[in-house]
Amino acid sequence: MKHLLRKIALLAALLLPAIVCAAEPMPVATSFSILADLVRQIGGERVSVTALVGPDEDAHAFQPRPSDARRLKDARVVFANGLGFDTWMERLARAAGVTEVVIASAGLAAQDDAHRDGHHGHDGHDHGGRDPHAWQDPRNVTLYADNIQAALSAADPAGSDAYRRNADAFKAALQELDAKIRRAVASLPPERRRVVTSHDAFGYFASAYGLEFIAPVGLGNEADPSAASMAALIRQIREARVPAVFLENVADPRLLERIRRETGAKIGGVLYSDALSRRNPAAASYVGMMESNLATLMDALAPNLRP
Repeated sequence: MKHLLRKIALLAALLLPAIVCAAEPMPVATSFSILADLVRQIGGERVSVTALVGPDEDAHAFQPRPSDARRLKDARVVFANGLGFDTWMERLARAAGVTEVVIASAGLAAQDDAHRDGHHGHDGHDHGGRDPHAWQDPRNVTLYADNIQAALSAADPAGSDAYRRNADAFKAALQELDAKIRRAVASLPPERRRVVTSHDAFGYFASAYGLEFIAPVGLGNEADPSAASMAALIRQIREARVPAVFLENVADPRLLERIRRETGAKIGGVLYSDALSRRNPAAASYVGMMESNLATLMDALAPNLRP
């Protein structure tokens, strides 16, 4: 009996490291916080996700560090948004010896500068004429979810069923989110559908739901508008009687404060464009971020119609 117990103990000692190893989540790296949350929604407990650009941080202004290259090298899967948003991520991955970067937006028909119709800023980061902020339309995020599911399943075939279930549940939540936004914005009268934001990050949202976003700078937010473009913007806001201007969690608020002073439009609150928020728990996930943006918009544009 003692001999049998010793054999069982020895077998358990041999198997325990393998069991612990199998239980460890797969390390995954992403370029920025919104994409990191999408991967967490699909990966669940089977993944451990690192975002190089964290909540409330600006991916446009990000400067990679040597430690970031090490984090990519340690990851089993590396995700970037694509569409010119995070080209630095692909360069950093190559420098770290990563052979493949999964582009989460692959297959998306991107919007280009044409959606701006001359009423958005044109100074800013060059994304090759494409608007990279595709996550601002939840219907696009369904494609992100499919790409993420496929990449995680390829790296971890044993988790394929779990990734598929998580992706199905997340896509159902995206459909509910889309319907909620659509109902709320449809309740706004046309004259209450113009707003000003720090930079041109809401083109997909505008196209999807029928709002007009006016921005003093272009698709990136690191450039200052010229004096002539600012004067034209202020004149347009006055003529259109834009009811509110909105801050962004990754942008310098001084530009919008000047616009508020010179136009009389009120500050409508904070919108989340390129990053989740650590300071605001309501915007700590993708769905939460979109719902927070919707509530902020409705509070400013039609407080009595808030969903």
